[in-house]
Amino acid sequence: MFGAVGLGRGREGCREERARAGAREAEAAARAGEGEERVVARIGAGGHGDIETGGAELAPELAERAPRPALEAILAREGGPWRGEGQQRDVGREAREERRGVRPGDEGDAGAGARGAEKREREGEVAEAPELEHEEARPGRGVGGWRRFCQAGEVEFLIAGMTSHAQHLRRIGPALACAAAGGAVFWFFGNANRGYIDTASLFYWWGFQWFNDGSETEHGPLILAISGWLLWRNLRELRSAEGGVRNDGAGGARAALVALAGGLALHAVGFVAQQARISIVGLLVFAWGVLALGGGRRWGRAAVFPLAFLVFAVPVNVLDSVGFWLRLWVIEATAGLAHLAGFAVVRNGTQLFAPDGSYQYDVAAACSGVRSLMALAALSLLIGYLNFRGWGRRLAVWAWCVPLTYLGNVVRIAAVVFAGEWWGQRAGERVHEWAGFLVFVVVLGGVLLAAEAMRRWWPEKPVCNPIGYKLAGGGAGKSGFRGALAVVILAGAEMIFLGWLAGLPPRGGVGVMLAADGKNPVELPTFIGTEWIGRATEVTAIERELLPADTGYARKSYVAVADPAQRVFVSVVLSGRDRTSIHRPELCLVGQGWSIEGAGRERFAYPGRAEAGFAATVLRVKREVVTARGRTAVPELVAYWFVDGERVVATNAGRFWRDAWNRLARGRPDRWAYVLVQTGATDGEAAALARIQAVLDGTLPTFQRPLPAW
Repeated sequence: MFGAVGLGRGREGCREERARAGAREAEAAARAGEGEERVVARIGAGGHGDIETGGAELAPELAERAPRPALEAILAREGGPWRGEGQQRDVGREAREERRGVRPGDEGDAGAGARGAEKREREGEVAEAPELEHEEARPGRGVGGWRRFCQAGEVEFLIAGMTSHAQHLRRIGPALACAAAGGAVFWFFGNANRGYIDTASLFYWWGFQWFNDGSETEHGPLILAISGWLLWRNLRELRSAEGGVRNDGAGGARAALVALAGGLALHAVGFVAQQARISIVGLLVFAWGVLALGGGRRWGRAAVFPLAFLVFAVPVNVLDSVGFWLRLWVIEATAGLAHLAGFAVVRNGTQLFAPDGSYQYDVAAACSGVRSLMALAALSLLIGYLNFRGWGRRLAVWAWCVPLTYLGNVVRIAAVVFAGEWWGQRAGERVHEWAGFLVFVVVLGGVLLAAEAMRRWWPEKPVCNPIGYKLAGGGAGKSGFRGALAVVILAGAEMIFLGWLAGLPPRGGVGVMLAADGKNPVELPTFIGTEWIGRATEVTAIERELLPADTGYARKSYVAVADPAQRVFVSVVLSGRDRTSIHRPELCLVGQGWSIEGAGRERFAYPGRAEAGFAATVLRVKREVVTARGRTAVPELVAYWFVDGERVVATNAGRFWRDAWNRLARGRPDRWAYVLVQTGATDGEAAALARIQAVLDGTLPTFQRPLPAW
């Protein structure tokens, strides 16, 4: 479907130019003596035709493959008529002259009569084969086979391809060795995060994400299949552009070896920083190096986009933040459309409902469009890639996916609200069940229309780009074997290093004060003056199952003595060796049924230390509860921040970058603490923030050091 819009246009007009360019390249390669020496024979009935050769260096191998009388003229260095500028001999003409009794190079010619006889000879059904009187039959290689071959119709064959087993080994052998060594690295030491997915294999970690609902990368198998098809397509296109000339050598081996080493280096960075996504990028770079080393420049060029396309199958958590704002914009636009249509829709945060209560819908995070954004972005880029050759137009087509995804979700939510307005709550719910495909219709339809509009009003000039590769040499050669050996040694050294690193005990700074066991944070105080009483809150079994075993906890729920309805929950989670102990609270809050209405920053004071005040992220959340008066929305405030051995960090993104820097540049993986404070906000945000500060005044000095903010 995606390639139907103009795919293949302009190819007919390029054939002649490609042929001319290919002829020029072949002539230049022959003059320069570059590339693989080839012998191409087109032998017609009776042995006439022409035979091209690059020189006599192939004599030993040709003598083993063909009878001497048939090829001795090819290997002769002097005498005989020549073609072009004296670089190739018209051996077919020599053979014909010898049959007529004319020695190659004689001034005489057989004349018109001979030419007529020659024509009659060509028209014969079975022609005479070259005389093989000096040829001795070899076991399994009788003269009859060669005679039948020479008497066959015009045949084009590549003698170099018949004798290139050693070349294939020189090319494929190093690539297979590198693939095996790299595969061992990525399988046995591929993943340093053992929290949520307990595996050392990067392949398993990545594949697990494709079938995990929480990762929102269920489109991964589709991306993999498309990437495989793109590689096959690109190889076919490049082969066609080269005019069918075989060019499978390992040209560009140096670039391939650099990519192999670079991929291993990127993986080491990802392993040290405990960022499997960086390791996946390293895996893709390494895979390109293997293909380029084994298949040459053609495979290298053909594999660039398909491997880069696999990035769309990598889970990206940053999209959750994008999805939050996208959801708010979708809700605002839907409410505006409903008002324009004359519907008195009421918006309350992420809720849209009728004043009379006939319908009420809460736009969940899944309705923001972020789940489909990566898949739609991949398909949009695929459309641009298949329809245009220039990257400017390809990226222009791809850029349409973001606004169209927003528009598609507005259409979807508006359809739900309009159905509820006309036919009631249940009608809107039924529309919601099947309206997800509307997003794909809007996005893909809009992208295809944009591509067609660009083709009409911003057309590309016909580009005939025969691949400008030189005829490759005979495989990777000695340098390829030496480079592959270096890559194998590097992979082995990396496995030793990563194994040593994984076995080290936790080190670095600790974000909070520790209990006597050295694993958990110190216990929070039970009393805060005479105003608050702390009650122990147990860690749930689900939390202990999901988080690594060396994760530490300390939490209490504080109740005001004067008003038991006022409660403040304080939780401290301390990471161990694995950084996955620490995560963004937005994930847990949504999983617990809370709806995030907004986010901001607030500054909290450290009691007695004005310079130790710090900023924290504050979320405005809401959850519906069932009371005696019916369903009621309960608002609350959630404040959180992170602490390492030296700084207090307000955001998860800041923690990510600081932790990565400490691990890579300083070799110091700190044990981060994640502090969360939550309280109700039915009496207003100002009162809720005051309660949080009051509880922190009595608890901060007991578990958190007075550290500067980052």
